[in-house]
Amino acid sequence: MWYAISVKVNENLQTPTTKFIFVFILACGFMHDCTQVKEAGRTVGHTTRDLATEIGHGARDVTREIGHGTRDAVRGVGGGTLEATKAPAEEVKKVVKPAPAPSEY
Repeated sequence: MWYAISVKVNENLQTPTTKFIFVFILACGFMHDCTQVKEAGRTVGHTTRDLATEIGHGARDVTREIGHGTRDAVRGVGGGTLEATKAPAEEVKKVVKPAPAPSEY
């Protein structure tokens, strides 16, 4: 019985119109599946983007708070004077890099 059905299907697929319709139906099915996969990928991508943005903004805010707290603590130790906060920077600026030694090569 299966042989008879397969022979009949093979005979029907010999015409160009039948082949075109069969290929068209398969193509529509694949396009529908591709659309679903594309939509799922878009959802995952947008969710990942939004999550990464939130993590980045949270890290930025925490870093800003740490920086401001550190700045305020340094100013508090220095008595709030401008010279106390500039003193370490002035010492660093005075360091001079030695000239490179000449080479025989």
